[in-house]
Amino acid sequence: MVNLFKIKSKKAGLPPGSLVHVGEQKTEKVKITIIDYDETQFQEKEVKSVEECFPYKDKPTVTWIDINGVHQVDIIEKIGKEFALHPLVLEDVMNTGQRPKIDYFEDYIFIVLKIPYYHEEKKELSIEQLSLFLGKTFVLSFHEDAKYIFKPIRDRLETVKYPIRKFGADYLAYTLIDIAIDNYFVIMENIENKLDDIEDDLLEKPSTKTLHAIHNLKRELLFLNKSLWPSREVINSLKRGESPLVKASTKIYLRDVYDHTIRIIEGIETFREMLTGMMDIYLSSVSNKMNEIMMFLTIIGTIFIPLTFITGIYGMNFKYMPELKWYWGYPTVLAIMLGIGVIMLFFFRRKKWL
Repeated sequence: MVNLFKIKSKKAGLPPGSLVHVGEQKTEKVKITIIDYDETQFQEKEVKSVEECFPYKDKPTVTWIDINGVHQVDIIEKIGKEFALHPLVLEDVMNTGQRPKIDYFEDYIFIVLKIPYYHEEKKELSIEQLSLFLGKTFVLSFHEDAKYIFKPIRDRLETVKYPIRKFGADYLAYTLIDIAIDNYFVIMENIENKLDDIEDDLLEKPSTKTLHAIHNLKRELLFLNKSLWPSREVINSLKRGESPLVKASTKIYLRDVYDHTIRIIEGIETFREMLTGMMDIYLSSVSNKMNEIMMFLTIIGTIFIPLTFITGIYGMNFKYMPELKWYWGYPTVLAIMLGIGVIMLFFFRRKKWL
């Protein structure tokens, strides 16, 4: 069972805004990447210290500061102080079990989303937190292992032919949100393939392995649903909000992302109903198999009841028992017992019990 509250307990008793990393323990060095661009120029570099990000705060160009790693308190504190970020939202950044949410401030918007992916080593579904700060000319992104997910965005920013460099920071935030939501489609495709395999197993030879597969998929869909429902509220708030940081031209694209979330939610509900039906089929298959076994044993037992009765009578060996010294007695009794068995088998087949 997942420890939903165990890691959270380390913050018990601390004052609000206390920065404590809550989540899987990390030892890797935090990687900070700065991407600065406008319609005519593009610059990308990985910096060694957080102080190198500060000059980009008030630049007229669009700046994307990507922080890969949220386990070092000093880095989060310095960025929060320089960009005037509220201590409570910094606390949410370091709490990787945070629920998807959106908070509006005077100079920025704070967004928390969840990105699902399949862990290659553990061979299981993992959910990573993505925290975004949208300012007038900057976007701050915090995550732990989602750098590879954003590679298509980096490639599009490098290429002049894509219109992304013509828009502002709000459009960049939209692309990050869009790619996070699109990653759910990858997971859903994977789940759909697993459903097909389970369906084949149910039709051929259901086993306890099939039952475990159904249980694991139901668990994955539960986590996806838990992450996506509040994400839908976040996107809906963005596309309906009155914040000057989100232009009307960007809200059109946010409506498209909102439609994607609806499609995925409907797909999750469909898959959950399919799994419920598969569970019923599995239980019915197991029950039918058990009934067949019980029927077979009952038929065998029924055939041997009269045979046992005959052998019981002739096994008493009383002195004056009839046919006790008859020469043909033994083969005759065997023939009678064989005839009774054949007649009963014929009768059971006639009744279609065999």
